[in-house]
Amino acid sequence: MASKSKNQKKAVKVASNTKKAPLKKKYVYYFGDGKAEGTGQMKDLLGGKGAGLAEMTNLGIPVPSGFTITTEACREYFKLGKNFPKGMWDEVLNNLKKVERSMGCKFGDSKNPLLVSVRSGAKFSMPGMMDTVLNLGLNDNTLQGLIDKTKNERFAYDTYRRFITMFGSIVTDIDRKKFEDLLDEVKKKKGVNLDTELDAKDFKLLVKKYKELYKKETGHDFPRDPYEQLKMAIKAVFDSWYGDRAVTYRRLHGIPDDLGTACNIVAMVFGNMGENSGTGVGFTRDPSTGEKRFFAEFLPNAQGEDVVAGIRTPLKIEELKKRMPKIYSQLEKICNKLERHYKDMLDIEFTIQEGKLYMLQTRVGKRTARAAIKIAVDMVKEKLIDKKTALLRIEPEQLNQLLHPTIDPKAKVKVIAKGLPASPGAAVGKVVFSAQDAEEWAAKGQKVILVRNETSPEDIGGMAVAQGILTARGGMTSHAAVVGRGMGKCCVVGCGAINIHEEDKYFTVGDITVRQGDSITLNGTTGEVILGEAPLVMPALPEEFYTIMQWAEEFSKLQVRANADTPKDARVARDFGAAGIGLCRTEHMFFDQERIKAFREMILSDSVEQRRKALEKIKPYQKEDFIGIFKEMKGLPVTIRLLDPPLHEFLPKTDEEIEILSKEMEVSVKKIKSKIKALEEFNPMLGHRGCRLGITYPEVYEMQVRAIMEAACELAKKKIKVIPEIMIPLVAHVNELKIMKDLTVKTAEDITKQYKVKIDYKVGTMIELARAAITADQIAQEAEFFSFGTNDLTQSVYGLSRDDAGKFLPFYIDHKIIEEDPFISIDTEGVGQIMEIAVKKGRKVNKNLKLGICGEHGGDPKSIEFCHKIGLDYVSCSPYRVPIAKLAAAHAKLKEKGGELIRATV
Repeated sequence: MASKSKNQKKAVKVASNTKKAPLKKKYVYYFGDGKAEGTGQMKDLLGGKGAGLAEMTNLGIPVPSGFTITTEACREYFKLGKNFPKGMWDEVLNNLKKVERSMGCKFGDSKNPLLVSVRSGAKFSMPGMMDTVLNLGLNDNTLQGLIDKTKNERFAYDTYRRFITMFGSIVTDIDRKKFEDLLDEVKKKKGVNLDTELDAKDFKLLVKKYKELYKKETGHDFPRDPYEQLKMAIKAVFDSWYGDRAVTYRRLHGIPDDLGTACNIVAMVFGNMGENSGTGVGFTRDPSTGEKRFFAEFLPNAQGEDVVAGIRTPLKIEELKKRMPKIYSQLEKICNKLERHYKDMLDIEFTIQEGKLYMLQTRVGKRTARAAIKIAVDMVKEKLIDKKTALLRIEPEQLNQLLHPTIDPKAKVKVIAKGLPASPGAAVGKVVFSAQDAEEWAAKGQKVILVRNETSPEDIGGMAVAQGILTARGGMTSHAAVVGRGMGKCCVVGCGAINIHEEDKYFTVGDITVRQGDSITLNGTTGEVILGEAPLVMPALPEEFYTIMQWAEEFSKLQVRANADTPKDARVARDFGAAGIGLCRTEHMFFDQERIKAFREMILSDSVEQRRKALEKIKPYQKEDFIGIFKEMKGLPVTIRLLDPPLHEFLPKTDEEIEILSKEMEVSVKKIKSKIKALEEFNPMLGHRGCRLGITYPEVYEMQVRAIMEAACELAKKKIKVIPEIMIPLVAHVNELKIMKDLTVKTAEDITKQYKVKIDYKVGTMIELARAAITADQIAQEAEFFSFGTNDLTQSVYGLSRDDAGKFLPFYIDHKIIEEDPFISIDTEGVGQIMEIAVKKGRKVNKNLKLGICGEHGGDPKSIEFCHKIGLDYVSCSPYRVPIAKLAAAHAKLKEKGGELIRATV
């Protein structure tokens, strides 16, 4: 074996030394005396609160000394079975000594005690979701030291009772209400309403009662050792990362569970030391409107929890300006400095202790969509940020708040159930249990909420007139959800808590009964079902909204089209800036009373001639619809999907409905039932539908193509530019597309010759089956465009029904079997790979192949980012999601160039 070179030996020696003496992990970062070991860029490690405290310290802003235990320590704590990682506690003690030196007092000292706050602080703001303990370090000895030091017995006992309350409720899970009940008893006995009206004697009595309650609830005396208190509080903060509130919040806001929380230990400063003390929280701009003004609230002689928890009604910040003008001026300057430094609207907390101001927190502030848009546009005008940063400051989903009516946030409501928030906004109306009742009530001027176990295409009329839709079954891409979103209707689906009795026209939730005609309110943004009529707010779109949309178009590569089946939908889509229609579902046009009658006549026909005769009755209606849609979208492409659902969906289901149809059509009940039986399928998703219908009943597709092309030609004669794109659904084999394309082209050419005009039309297909995607190179030789139908593609790849999957998918997601519902965001590892195969194979044989997506994923920001990545030309979504998709498309392009998405500031 060759001898080792000097460099090789040196490398081995270094590696050996490194192995023997690994670098010691640092779990604690100090800040104080104008210097901090951390910075504002270290949110991953120090959490948002810790990074903010470090940054303010480095900026020379007055912050009480303290230290941050890292998120890494928290993660290690859970890995070690809820034990502190080795060396962490020693670091805590060493840094506690630094705080003692900085503040000139000592932790646990009976003469000059240091008290600390123990506060959570994750990377992403989760306000109120995790735990905080204030005034830690108090016992009977340090209490006396605090009294002697401050010469204020009332303040000291007030501080002690607050500490016992927070420690007892947070660290040992005693119901906080039990402490509050004791406080109310003392106030009632004394005949006062406010805590500030109690004196030292009252608080002394409360401390005694609180200790007795603590022992009764825990079986132990209240801990006297301040170091034991600190250990227990740090553990409680770490444990709160997996508390129910925090877990739910993270799930709702898409925050990963594996980040952990930091824990901040900060020297206490006291806002409850008299009228020259106080506390407050605020924002550097108005978080509701975005107006550039200091927006804050203040409480004199109080601690921060009094403001945050709503224990006392705070005063407007202008009151601080009157009482302490110098402090107000200092606070305003600090806020301006922080905003210029962070270049964003900030949330701040502050305390004034005997005339001295301390900043306790700064972080990027939560804000409404309206405020987010205004602040982003204003900051570009102020040259604080550029357009790209402004776009990334607004999460696409935030725009939902602007596009639908919402429940007045000031209103008190009674929530009786919760389902899936399928289509955002809010709706108020009287409950009805059938589409027919909905139409009849609406015709009389009543506002209704359609309540069904699940909806079907036949319910479309009732859905159209309803203010909102509520179903007991179905998922986020169920019929009710898809159609509701397309119509811009508030929709809550899969609300399993309600038991619907359709025949008797009532539903129950627990012991509550809601009958037909009773009023309810739906919150489509949260999925809540509310008893009675809640007040709604319909905000007008601000000017800044259109500015943001314009900027989004400047930076997007993906175009955004809309799924629209009516001229009204098309108009909404165009108003929101859609680049065309990516999916027009022709079957939705058949459910008008006259149309469905003719279509049922076609289905029940015994010969081709009879079918053609029935279809001729429908064609004028279809043509009229296409003319209306083409007019609205003049100059823009309109992709029209030929008939997709199986025929049995158009036939009645109940005996009563069959009897009515029998009389209307003068056809025997026996014949209708026989036809229904013949068309019945075990799994319609895999049955006789889509192009399979077109091949076996070519006269149906021929009629539709004639209606499309006649509409296009008539408008072309009027100098209105029309760009039809005719889409053949459910193609699995190239031969299916060949047959249908030949029929389509022949029919289209006959019509254009007849009208003597030239129409720029295309023929393509929907890629919604795995075989179509895998053989995309063959299909692309016939197709001029592909449109991915990702709802059905997901079903075929996963082998499940999107409606029935609601029975077990929530369990899968809760137990981390899969990360998220594949019907909400594209499963990039499975369905996404199939799509990539289709894109590569299709473009290989047809460089000009246009590629889009028209499933509901087309309005999902995560899915849009994936569509951008694999090189699609456009996404198509519900009209009311067009602005969301446009912003998401801009994000996808900006992030591709290294832009970093700034998390939700809703």
